[in-house]
Amino acid sequence: MNMNKLKIIFANILLFYCINLQAQDPWIIKADKIDPANYYGITVANGMIGIVSSPEPFKVKNVVLAGAYDLYGRGRVSNFLNSFNLLNMYLEINGARIDAHNISNFHQQLDMQHAAFTATFDCGDVASVKYTYYSLRQLPFTVLMDISVTAKKAVNITAASIMEAPDALKDVQNYYNELDGPQSTISLLTSTAKSPTGKLQLCASNTFLFNAPGEEPRVVHEMWDNNMHLMKFSKAIAAGQTYQYAVIGSSITSAHDADPLNQAERLTIFAKLEGRERLIRYHEQAWDELWKSDIKIDGDPQAQQDIHSMLYHLYSFSREGTAYSPSPMGLSGLGYNGHVFWDADLWMYPALLVLHPEIARSLVEYRFQRLSVAKQNAFAHGYKGAMFPWESADSGVEETPVWALSGPFEHHITACVALAAWNYYCVTQDKQWLLEKGWPILSATADFWASRVERNGPGHYDIKDVVAADEWAENIDNDAFTNAAAIKNLQATIAAANVLGIKANPDWELVAQNIPILKFPDGVTREFETYKGEGIKQADVNLLAYPLKTITDGAQVKKDLEYYETRVPNEGTPAMTQGIFALLYARLGDGEKALHFFKDAYEPNLNPPFRVIAETKGGTNPYFATGAGGVIQSLLMGFGGLDITPNGIVQVKSKLPASWKSLTITGAGVEKKTYVIH
Repeated sequence: MNMNKLKIIFANILLFYCINLQAQDPWIIKADKIDPANYYGITVANGMIGIVSSPEPFKVKNVVLAGAYDLYGRGRVSNFLNSFNLLNMYLEINGARIDAHNISNFHQQLDMQHAAFTATFDCGDVASVKYTYYSLRQLPFTVLMDISVTAKKAVNITAASIMEAPDALKDVQNYYNELDGPQSTISLLTSTAKSPTGKLQLCASNTFLFNAPGEEPRVVHEMWDNNMHLMKFSKAIAAGQTYQYAVIGSSITSAHDADPLNQAERLTIFAKLEGRERLIRYHEQAWDELWKSDIKIDGDPQAQQDIHSMLYHLYSFSREGTAYSPSPMGLSGLGYNGHVFWDADLWMYPALLVLHPEIARSLVEYRFQRLSVAKQNAFAHGYKGAMFPWESADSGVEETPVWALSGPFEHHITACVALAAWNYYCVTQDKQWLLEKGWPILSATADFWASRVERNGPGHYDIKDVVAADEWAENIDNDAFTNAAAIKNLQATIAAANVLGIKANPDWELVAQNIPILKFPDGVTREFETYKGEGIKQADVNLLAYPLKTITDGAQVKKDLEYYETRVPNEGTPAMTQGIFALLYARLGDGEKALHFFKDAYEPNLNPPFRVIAETKGGTNPYFATGAGGVIQSLLMGFGGLDITPNGIVQVKSKLPASWKSLTITGAGVEKKTYVIH
């Protein structure tokens, strides 16, 4: 082969590698083909305010605030509310309004490293436009959209910020004020409204940020109708020049502040006077801190990007110091009414606990602050202690719609809450927290299980009439996961008593020793008393190996895996089950089978153009943060071998697939350790 042919082959290989690398950037997800009919937005969020992207230029689909609920719609239960869409804009160039039909080269991308969503496009041969928006990490209620227009010819632009009330809100009032700032006038576009029942007041305010103080264009206010008003300005741009401006805004409700209307305006003024550069710099610094806890896969660029996306969403949907806990869909919209399920405590929480204990504390604090309501729930059902609701919103009462049996019967949630509390102590070793917050949760939930069992003789302290973790199994007796989780709850409470020097109730040990875990004649763990091998919705028995560690014998773990992995249908079931299968196979030393289930846990669930995860294979309801939590656990605790123990995080044996050169976990636990697995 001559040298020229070798050069051509080498150049083609290099070109292929560069294209492949670009398509699988570890931090940037690009959408170069935007089809509004097949578009599933990606969320920019800071743990408090979530903004969901739109296929229309200068639009966002949803603005959702954590903790903002009211009764409306179906189910007679509290639902998440859409807040004011404070980043809706329009742009006119030479009098022509920009929309998806009169632009070209429309590209969108998410920079996950700094939580920045950017769109670019061309407006014929007259101008090119770029805008980036942020849900500012350092300011929980504040967002920023940064816009630049580059003129190819001399143009005149008119730019507007539109404040429009969502349909569900009522008694909308609109305000426009011009305040004298230290260098220029501050134009405030503000709206307030009541939630459907009047329970909440929702408020939003925004203003323009201009780069040249004293040379700002004149801002004009227009009132369109009761539900919509705007402010706008016009500017001439010379050929070859780039004009930059921004919109900064804050959204807050009476669930977050006693005076949300004035606070929305104060926060917006504060952000404006901070200035664009400082706002973006501090936002990026906050995300740099978050990403000190990361997972790096060497040998699978696409998986690396996907894992960053999952971590990005978990970080985006939660926040230190909030006492909020994420819904299955996080802040990506109104999915599952924004309610909190076991999805938070069992699926998302362990990943956050290992990587960011300070964020995980918010999730446990959410439960602690609703402990008294859980005690009332137990009392109403004739039990002692605390019985946590299957679906929880702002107050902590049961929020499951009446038609769903999971509300009165899916009791394993109580043990999931307790184990999250115990695991927080295990990772942090914070005895003061355990005494003040953990012990009240653990002791009350242990009392619940001691009163919940039916004492039918040794080995028969039965837990009857439950909805299993496998939710297709309704009103059955002695569900494997429910029983094992109850045992673990009781044992953890006894362990906590020993740590604190408190005398444990001797009945807790008696109950724990006599709750049955059933088996088939061949030794496979039986899902529930009357189970005969039917299809299952999601993992149940296999959760006894992890996270409960009730079953520790490798042969038994494998036997249960091989039986139940064939019982999960290939469609219509939630994503997290395969994450558990991957985790367990990695710990059993079968890296290839673990890789199969790792990929199967999310790849069939991805939606265009940003590879966002739906709940089921072929599903269209992203973003399913529960599934992301399961997959992240398969990496941390499966391939990575990390294990949460009463003495902190330790590492157990695990196996990587042959195609992965290494797995690196950084910033783990309170000591922010690094683990490398080859």
